[in-house]
Amino acid sequence: VQLQASGGGLVQAGDSLRLSCAASGNFANVNVWTWYHQRQGPERDLVASITRTNISTYVDSVKGRFAVSSDNAKSTSYLLMNNLKPDDTGVYFCTVDVLMVRNSRWGNYLYWGHGTQVTVSS
Repeated sequence: VQLQASGGGLVQAGDSLRLSCAASGNFANVNVWTWYHQRQGPERDLVASITRTNISTYVDSVKGRFAVSSDNAKSTSYLLMNNLKPDDTGVYFCTVDVLMVRNSRWGNYLYWGHGTQVTVSS
């Protein structure tokens, strides 16, 4: 399974961006999409997630500003980021948990995308 993230860029505080994350490969279902934010350093903070049944969760710092969604038919997740702040700057990664066959066995497997850079100037 491969993930392609896109939509990052350089914006000013208060602007909006929509990130996309498309999954490709031979899997049966997407269970959960999750978005992470990495500032400087190795730590990646969970930002938002959405399940196959459209249950979404957010970290407190983005509630009311970010909206996560998914299109099962396109195997794509979106992270709409409104009212961006300089503290939102960083690399955003998506992950997908999918149901698939590996080594002749069904199971749930997690994959990471390469990330997309978001820079918010004040």
